[in-house]
Amino acid sequence: MDRIEIGFLGIALLLGLIGVRVPIGAAMGATAFVGIWAMMGWKATVGIVKAVPFHLIGDWNLSAVPMFLLMGFIAVEAGLTKGLFGAARVLLSWLPGGLASSTTVASALFASASGSSVATAAAFSRIAVPEMLNAGYNKGLATGSVAAAGTLGALIPPSILMIVFGMMLDTPIKTLFIAGIIPGILTAVMFLLLITVRCYFNPNLAPAVKIEVTKAEKWALISDSWPLPVLILGVMGGIFSGIVTATEAGAAGAFLAFVLALLRRRLSYTIMRKALIDTAAGTAEIFMVMLGAALFSRFVGFATIPTWIVGAFDGFSTLQVLLLICLLFLVLGAFLESISIMLLCLPVLGPLLMAHDINLIWFGILTIKLLEIGLVTPPMGMNVFVIKSSMGDRVTLGEIFKGVSWFIAIDFVTLALLILFPAISLWLPSFMQG
Repeated sequence: MDRIEIGFLGIALLLGLIGVRVPIGAAMGATAFVGIWAMMGWKATVGIVKAVPFHLIGDWNLSAVPMFLLMGFIAVEAGLTKGLFGAARVLLSWLPGGLASSTTVASALFASASGSSVATAAAFSRIAVPEMLNAGYNKGLATGSVAAAGTLGALIPPSILMIVFGMMLDTPIKTLFIAGIIPGILTAVMFLLLITVRCYFNPNLAPAVKIEVTKAEKWALISDSWPLPVLILGVMGGIFSGIVTATEAGAAGAFLAFVLALLRRRLSYTIMRKALIDTAAGTAEIFMVMLGAALFSRFVGFATIPTWIVGAFDGFSTLQVLLLICLLFLVLGAFLESISIMLLCLPVLGPLLMAHDINLIWFGILTIKLLEIGLVTPPMGMNVFVIKSSMGDRVTLGEIFKGVSWFIAIDFVTLALLILFPAISLWLPSFMQG
């Protein structure tokens, strides 16, 4: 049996293990171990298994992962996200579907700081969805807006998915962060336009809600929500100005979150302890997947699968290759978690991207966008099931998927714009290059 055959048998084994619910990090690691052993023998396999984790965990760029996680956990646990929905609701109440638009804005800010789409969906399914339903909003619109808006945290920096992408394909993480700003804002604006236009032409979707507050009450709501925008602007401002690198920005963001929590008098031993424990658990989970992926990457390299794929796509245009990759990510996104998809696919696709001279910064933004869509795509859209578990029998799964389908459709429009006009992603990074 030659190496390419062993490689494809390994991929089949990996898919089988994933299918029977083996954790993907363990599945990739086990597949790689068996495959490398079959190709190179016991001693070489043991040497690789010893060396790869050491080099991976020793990468300085990875230190940003626990730091950004800590920043998000401090922000959430210390209540720096408190008041976001209330302030957005007051400021956007004049729009058709104002509560849904408020949810979109607040969710985008919450997700960008927490770094977790699932956490955002869980939080706003309890904060915003009941209020919209009580106001007579369509159930699909209410739940769909929360499910879709929660995904924005992946594209609006700082983003752990961007850190992983940058490490996998040796792409500047700082540049990826800057490149994600305009696409992230564009996605949020497209969601707002969708909500506004739908509710304008069909007022029954979202009955008008009159919110009367005094100037003092409005100022109180805004003053209660300022820490999170300050935190995000502080981190991105530090990166864009060159004061900190993307890696250092994680530590700077965690420290800034700590200071803001102190200033707001919302920091306690219990909060810090929970934030640190959650950070450790989240980091361990991500690192275990990355370790398995690093070994699997070596396996597919030894099996010459990337070379085979480059040859298989010989004669395809760059656009055709890009569209096929998009289709692959969309299919996998319906079944697998975002980081796992990247770690599974990028080692194989990297040489293909370079063979077609595809800009990796641009492709990185497209990848994150595709993974966003996967978070709400049936049959396994993770955000949808999180909202369903929070809402119980008040909303059916079918109603949530029906509501989010509108946002998936507008996401495809945004994706098409990002593909047709690469400058949307590359314009801001061009200023960093002089």
